[in-house]
Amino acid sequence: MNRFAQQLAAHFLPLRHTRTEVLQINVGKLCNLTCVHCHVNAGPKRKEIMARDTMDRIIEWLDQTDIPTVDITGGAPEMVPDFRYLVEKVKALHRHVIDRCNLTILLQPGYEGVAEFLARHKVEVIASMPCYSPENVNAQRGEGVFDASIKGLQLLNSLGYGLRDDLPLHLVYNPNGAFLPGPQEQLEADYKRELKEHFGIVFNKLYTITNLPIARFASYLRHNNKLDEYMQLLIDNFNAATVNGLMCRNTISVSWTGEVFDCDFNQMLKLNWRGANGSLHLWEIVHTSVETREVLTGDHCFGCTAGAGSSCGGALV
Repeated sequence: MNRFAQQLAAHFLPLRHTRTEVLQINVGKLCNLTCVHCHVNAGPKRKEIMARDTMDRIIEWLDQTDIPTVDITGGAPEMVPDFRYLVEKVKALHRHVIDRCNLTILLQPGYEGVAEFLARHKVEVIASMPCYSPENVNAQRGEGVFDASIKGLQLLNSLGYGLRDDLPLHLVYNPNGAFLPGPQEQLEADYKRELKEHFGIVFNKLYTITNLPIARFASYLRHNNKLDEYMQLLIDNFNAATVNGLMCRNTISVSWTGEVFDCDFNQMLKLNWRGANGSLHLWEIVHTSVETREVLTGDHCFGCTAGAGSSCGGALV
């Protein structure tokens, strides 16, 4: 039993799936950025991308369910050749679609019109924006990323994002180091003030997400001799009140190969669902049969339960 499972047991907290509200599809690891905090190890040289036949099998499965929301992530999901195909097919099933966007891709040669495509199909955009100051953003994501992110946000605003009810625009804050996020409400107020005052940018909500000690961020911590210290920080700040709201309870995570997981973090650690013949693919399960399935955990799960908690929708308490 891992340390997180022991903590749950000590608090008499079972961790099982409930009704599935979100199908999160990770379409691959290809990305135009190489961010320090990335739990996917995504980058420009990654070859893992979802094929169209895998998308078709996922869409066919989704059509047999009542799951209301499809959350598309990566990498930079827009770089996958069949990204638009996937969005169009899911929207044809009348499901709500989220695109987790790094903003800079909207300005890259070859991706002209992506922002307009998202607006036309009323896709919710959740955009990475680690800070409202260029120093912090560029340190975490690379030189020049802040300016490109600002231009991306201004482009989205020009299309109605953050201004129209049917075009929600949310930002994501990740700490720029081995510490927990500050209070989400206060950070949101700071972001809205600074981005509006200096750049004329508006958005709906800010989500604070704790960096998990896996993949590239774990390597960063290890290189700086901070991995054990950061892990202890997460453990010491375990908050039992966050457990009921964990995203792994109402989400099914799907990899670029179609395999299923409890969350995107488990996906990167290869903690996949298994059947009698090995790894399970989405089209091999009945979605209603997972509602009481026990969630697979590891020590990394302390990242989602530390402090105010962390999920794809921000703080939990």
